[in-house]
Amino acid sequence: MAERRGTSSQQAPLADPTALSRFGSLEFVARLLVEGFVMGQHKSPYKGSSIEFVEHRQYYPGDEIRHIDWRAYGKTGKYYIKEFEEETNLRCYLVVDASGSMSYSGSTMSKFDYASQLASALAHLLLQQRDAVGLLTYDTQIRGRIDPATHPRTFQRVVQLLNGRRTGGETSLSQVFAQLLPMVARRSLIVILSDCFDRLGPLTSALKQFRHAHHELVLFHIVAPEEEDFPFNRPTQFRSLERASHRLLVDPHRLRSIYQKQYDEFCQLLENRCGAIGVDYHRMTTAEPYGKALGAYIDSRTRRHRK
Repeated sequence: MAERRGTSSQQAPLADPTALSRFGSLEFVARLLVEGFVMGQHKSPYKGSSIEFVEHRQYYPGDEIRHIDWRAYGKTGKYYIKEFEEETNLRCYLVVDASGSMSYSGSTMSKFDYASQLASALAHLLLQQRDAVGLLTYDTQIRGRIDPATHPRTFQRVVQLLNGRRTGGETSLSQVFAQLLPMVARRSLIVILSDCFDRLGPLTSALKQFRHAHHELVLFHIVAPEEEDFPFNRPTQFRSLERASHRLLVDPHRLRSIYQKQYDEFCQLLENRCGAIGVDYHRMTTAEPYGKALGAYIDSRTRRHRK
């Protein structure tokens, strides 16, 4: 799916997130991504099926017989019509990590900028399908919130909130989910964009609560290439981006094997736990084309609809 590309002159910048970020605003980049990669490929799994029963009313001549509630007729001997309220195809919450660790950039754009561009593209894609899109930004708590809507200005509101957000604070996705769960009244899609620097136990428990409530979850695990490869060679001082006072001078040669073992174990355990509870997990580095993430999202939605 991600194999479809625009013209050859577009391929280089569209395939390079850091180069793409130089094109301009989040709004422009999102439109370019969606229109260049995905439009025409996305089929909403819930298209035409999203209607919610509201109430009964008395049958009047001329009403369509197919809307008569025959169960109500059997109980009362009177004809009643089921009235429905048309809804959007899907309600989606984009949940973007804005904690301090997301500001890391290394050789590419920052993880937060990458997540913001991807979230903006997803918002544009969903709104094109008349799906309702909302946005949350968070660190230890929800810092910015837009409720799901299909209004034409929703995309601009999403972009404005992401543009105005600055990273800072620690990560607590589990704490944020405890705040979010009561807000999500109807079955929704929750798309999380985070580096997942959190304790796995509470995080897994929070994800389980959403799955038990029949919400669908997609987790984009956003990491920097340096976090994957640990390419450092000289003695290096590492400082916490979430706790400024935490600094550590290390010899990368001695640390590399230990770090990579623990990092790989963490990522594998996170992926396994997500798989076990039905959360779609996708690990993305900030050097990878957005088309890969958009394709993964579309494949995820299509696969779930076919089940």
